[in-house]
Amino acid sequence: MSDTAAVDQALEDLAIGEKTWAATPLSRRRELLDEVRDLTVAHAAEWVEAAAGIKGLPADSPLRGEEWLSGPYAVATNTAALAATLAKLEAGESPLAGVEFGVAPGDRTSVKVFPLDVFDKLLMSGFSAEVWLRPGVTPAEAVREAGLAQRDPSHTKGISAVLGAGNISSIAPLDTLYELFAHNRVVVLKVNPVTDAMLPVWTKVLAPFIGLGVVRILSGGAETGQYLVSHRLVDHVHMTGSSLTHDAIVYGVGADGAARKAADEPILDKPVTSELGGVSPTIVLPGKWSAADIEFQAQHVATQRLHNNGYNCIAAQVVVLPARWAQRDQFVDALRAAIDAAPFRSAYYPGSDARVASATQSYPDAQRLGQGGARVLVVNPDDHAALRTTEYFGPVLGVIELDCPDADFAAEATRVVNDDFVGTLGANIIAEPATIKSMGASFDDFIAGLRYGTVAVNAWTAVGYLTATATWGAFPGHTRNDVQSGIGVVHNAFLLDNTERTVVRGPFRPSPRSVVGGEMSIAPKPPWFVNNKTAATTGRLLVRFAGHPSWLKLPKIFASALRG
Repeated sequence: MSDTAAVDQALEDLAIGEKTWAATPLSRRRELLDEVRDLTVAHAAEWVEAAAGIKGLPADSPLRGEEWLSGPYAVATNTAALAATLAKLEAGESPLAGVEFGVAPGDRTSVKVFPLDVFDKLLMSGFSAEVWLRPGVTPAEAVREAGLAQRDPSHTKGISAVLGAGNISSIAPLDTLYELFAHNRVVVLKVNPVTDAMLPVWTKVLAPFIGLGVVRILSGGAETGQYLVSHRLVDHVHMTGSSLTHDAIVYGVGADGAARKAADEPILDKPVTSELGGVSPTIVLPGKWSAADIEFQAQHVATQRLHNNGYNCIAAQVVVLPARWAQRDQFVDALRAAIDAAPFRSAYYPGSDARVASATQSYPDAQRLGQGGARVLVVNPDDHAALRTTEYFGPVLGVIELDCPDADFAAEATRVVNDDFVGTLGANIIAEPATIKSMGASFDDFIAGLRYGTVAVNAWTAVGYLTATATWGAFPGHTRNDVQSGIGVVHNAFLLDNTERTVVRGPFRPSPRSVVGGEMSIAPKPPWFVNNKTAATTGRLLVRFAGHPSWLKLPKIFASALRG
């Protein structure tokens, strides 16, 4: 069957399947989610093997932990959280029943989305997440609107074409689930060619929805994707990728495409939601750090850039430092060493070498680090425009410095990353606890001033991605012809409406130094750190736990995590 014929057949199937979905009650939908969670765990090893094969990760590499956590673990936890939401709706309750609300700056309501139970508190000790609603939205409104389309499951909304991402293996299935449940659309998932090897395992994992006739999975290149999204039976498109790909799909390419974009005259005139990339900053606030703090946080920043070899929409690309910080040189030296020492990995993602070459062309004095000089570090160049406006999507990290008094640094960093950086997907803040305490209420004002969809404090924004009940997407307000990091959110297992951002917080120090420093955390080095020696084992154990949580599974997880 030709690619176009396969698209036609899939959409004809889904036109029938939409009626089936409309007739599927919440109880059965919840059962389907439980089945997908079980299948995810059952096929997790196959999943990781396929993902690791794409990325060239050896069988004994600890880096396979990235695939366990960002693949089956993310899907297992998301399906469990969505099932819990449906269970509350079945019982006539809001998904937010029993959830804590708070107050955030600017007349914002915050919703505590993590931790939610004792297992969360033990496995992610010291980490938390809140969803901040848009200014003026009250807790009562949030309770009333939570559940989105599942408040009226019989009212379906057509067929969505999901264009899967090529970098992280949970994105495509999670986006599929969000279309099914948040928007009540049946889904045709078009796999990115980079991830064609994932198609067999995704077909097994999503089999309950495929069997019901509400999901179809297709492969193919750009022509197949364009035929799919332009099809008369497709009502909505969701994509993950770059803003360049988004604009090519919506407006076309070349000079004609640019003219259509300027006039906002799309060739694809149907709703398009998206999760796109950008240039993510990591802002380091000045403070007094120990040598161990400097080393740990340098490894933290190296992870933010080098996880998945930098092929993440949320990879940190620019570290924003205070030029007058007394420990600036120590930190940059430690960062250089951490990047240089991180494990070797293949440049598997198409175009990586060209993007790295582009960075070195812009910055000929850049330092080449790691095996074969595959990584690029640019430290405080005279002109950092390219660093701020080019998403290199690879192992390229820049450091820029702001020369201002310490008291003014947070405000100046906010101005720079809001006004000068491309994209609004996520921003990281690193600050010693005493620094945060000294800022008082102004620290939350600092967070509120950052126009980013996820803000992480002493954590990487990817923790927000892994938190099923958090929202994931760009800061709201982008338009079709100025899409930046995208339009809309995903994940969001409470199915919240009127969301603005997710705020993640973590411990500045790992255990036991965290306890000595007064932080309420017993968490060791996180398993997503690129230099975590037991990441693969810990990730595998966490997937098993996510499938069926049990106290009996905790000791092995803790033992593995502590050896990391």
